[in-house]
Amino acid sequence: MNILGNAIFLLMKKSVCHSSLRCGLSLVFSLSVLALFSACTDYVSKIDAPNDDEPMALSSSSILHESSSSVVNPSTVVVKSMKDYRDGQSYKTVTIGSQTWMAQNLNYETDYFSFCDNNILSNCSKYGRLYSWKGALTACPVGWHLPAKAEFDTLFTAVGGRSVAGKMLKSTSGWNDSGNGMDDYSFSALPAGYYYVTGDYELEGGMTCFWSSAEDVVGNALCLYKKDDYVSGSLGNKNLYAFSVRCVQD
Repeated sequence: MNILGNAIFLLMKKSVCHSSLRCGLSLVFSLSVLALFSACTDYVSKIDAPNDDEPMALSSSSILHESSSSVVNPSTVVVKSMKDYRDGQSYKTVTIGSQTWMAQNLNYETDYFSFCDNNILSNCSKYGRLYSWKGALTACPVGWHLPAKAEFDTLFTAVGGRSVAGKMLKSTSGWNDSGNGMDDYSFSALPAGYYYVTGDYELEGGMTCFWSSAEDVVGNALCLYKKDDYVSGSLGNKNLYAFSVRCVQD
């Protein structure tokens, strides 16, 4: 069964989430944004969770630990940097096992909708931009690409498996409610939250989500939440959200 889908959410919140319908989009929302997210129906569904309004995610019940032989020793991690010559911005990079990832969220303004959290420019410097899935597909610079689900799976295996990947990949500061991680592999996942098609920016400080290149409409993210150590796939519709992007080297 394909349960992960397009976007990769890093789950940090230990709660069972559920889905609810948000009906009747207001006419004041621009047609361009609605077209962007393909929400051309009589309703759109927004995924809510008890208390924190968090995107729905898969249960951790099926998450397994990796064998110690497949886990990369954090002491072997190599931290460097790269420059995006399209706009001159530089990013930290981290090599974990066979993969080299950006160790910061992408902050390149694409022609196809991307957003600063809460429309505050300084949040783009802090968290990178939030991208529609279509925008994310071509956002990475030459020599880098939007990761496939299998590439995220390789990363999670390298840091100990999905059951502990949240703890290992989250930054050591910035998460609400004592939700900081250990950041043993210098991946430094920050709680950027997400953008929803109705114009809402939600859960800054509480979660982060990373897009993958998979084309599934539902089951399209892996999430890290503030209170959980594991990584899990979301069940959100890719056409309704904007999430963060971490590029991986070709």
